[in-house]
Amino acid sequence: MADTQQADPVHGAASPDAPQDKQPRSVRVVLLALMITMMLAMLDNMIVGTAMPTIVGDLGGLAHLSWVVTAYTLATAASTPIWGKLGDMYGRKATFMTSIVIFLIGSALSGMAQDMGQLIAFRAVQGLGAGGLMVGVMAIIGDLVPPRERGKYQGMMAGVMALAMIGGPLVGGTITDHWGWRWAFYINLPLGVVALGLISVVLHLPRKRSQARIDYLGATLLTVGITSIVLVTTWGGTEYAWTSARIMELIGIGVAALVGFVFWQKRAAEPILPLHVFRSLNFTLMAVIGFITGFVMFGATLFLPLYQQSVQGASATNSGLLLLPMLGAMLVTSIVAGRITTSTGRYKVFPVAGSVLMIAGLYLLSTMDTGTSRVTSGVYMAVVGLGMGCLMQITMLVAQNSVEMKDMGVASSSATLFRTLGSSFGVAIMGALFNNRVQEVMAERAGALGSKVTEASAQLDAASLAKLPAAAREAYQYAVSAGSHSAFLLGAVVAVVALVAAVFVKEVPLRGAGPQGSGDEDGPGDGDGAAKAPAPVVEPV
Repeated sequence: MADTQQADPVHGAASPDAPQDKQPRSVRVVLLALMITMMLAMLDNMIVGTAMPTIVGDLGGLAHLSWVVTAYTLATAASTPIWGKLGDMYGRKATFMTSIVIFLIGSALSGMAQDMGQLIAFRAVQGLGAGGLMVGVMAIIGDLVPPRERGKYQGMMAGVMALAMIGGPLVGGTITDHWGWRWAFYINLPLGVVALGLISVVLHLPRKRSQARIDYLGATLLTVGITSIVLVTTWGGTEYAWTSARIMELIGIGVAALVGFVFWQKRAAEPILPLHVFRSLNFTLMAVIGFITGFVMFGATLFLPLYQQSVQGASATNSGLLLLPMLGAMLVTSIVAGRITTSTGRYKVFPVAGSVLMIAGLYLLSTMDTGTSRVTSGVYMAVVGLGMGCLMQITMLVAQNSVEMKDMGVASSSATLFRTLGSSFGVAIMGALFNNRVQEVMAERAGALGSKVTEASAQLDAASLAKLPAAAREAYQYAVSAGSHSAFLLGAVVAVVALVAAVFVKEVPLRGAGPQGSGDEDGPGDGDGAAKAPAPVVEPV
């Protein structure tokens, strides 16, 4: 495998003498645009979530409220692998810019919605575009920056993620209070236009034109399968009982569609998800670890604020700030892990250490009760954050390094998709366990009153909690502690799977690692695609 060289920003060709420790300013401008786009993808749901009570008050349609989020999530998950494949077939830049435009159109239409039905439909359009945002960011970084150098930018990506999680609720509340809920969608437009302008002017990747036709049947089967899975995890235990006919139908449809998809991918001329990428052990292991990371991270970010608000009396207004110990630790660790990976080219230690820390942190969180202080819970959260910081970006880095350059989009979309599916399962399964445990404990400690309090939902807001009699409120706090214990303990058990997968990771030299970068291969997926692909061109600003 030939060494991957940096693009010469002046002449547009790879320069052998380009310094490996410093990216040209034009590349940094492109990375700025990519980070803005990544922010759009991550920030949207958190801003909109804060604005939802106001939206319902204006548009009505409370019964369909959940579909505002579900439509977006479904469209994002279903379109993610398709965007990745389109980028591989027809060129990364045009595909990425198209996804941004669709996202912005969906944002503008959502802001102009006149009823709940329109808002749900426009959120689906927005989700279709969002499916290509994260994939495009990761794949373009994969084109521009060799894996060995990519670790430097892990801190930037982790920083954007932390900023979105912390700032989302605060920004959403501020925008809704001062400008109105429609600006929760309109705020995407200026940021998106800036990102489009920078990418259009500065980024020039090789144009591609595949002669193969798009695998429409594969895309349809995958979309049906993913949609069924997400609906099962979204509706199960809430809209419908887990054993209801509707959930069983969805499970059957999903399994049939995915089995048909795998069968068809072996025969398609240009498959949406080429199965040969899974011949790489590392790629498969990263898919497993990514799924577990999504499962744990979104479960933790859902139940930690609930615990702190209900049991520790924290303010719901600053719910994003409650996660600072976890997100701060994740940011710091991600930066350190990236720097070490760049300087040494070694990375296996991070999935292993990250899995161990994640298991330990989740177990510690499961020990929290009504007497646990905020300082103690903050320390426990930090341990989880340290583990996530070792895993979040390394999974994408190793997945991309495990395939040829021509499959970079597929690798990026697959890693993103597995993490998304993991988050759906995590929220659903941990949520079901939490709700059941809360209702059981409330029935035990508060009798009929406890059952009535949690009949509609096991998650009470601050206003509902304040109205409860003292005895019922105390019982509810104990119940939330018990529910959190069960949810986090389940997370710790599931995280063991990530540790097992991490142990089997093979430390294949990262492309762009100099003379040592052309060594071992991990199956057919670890070819020398970087040497075959034309060098990306980044023009100076």
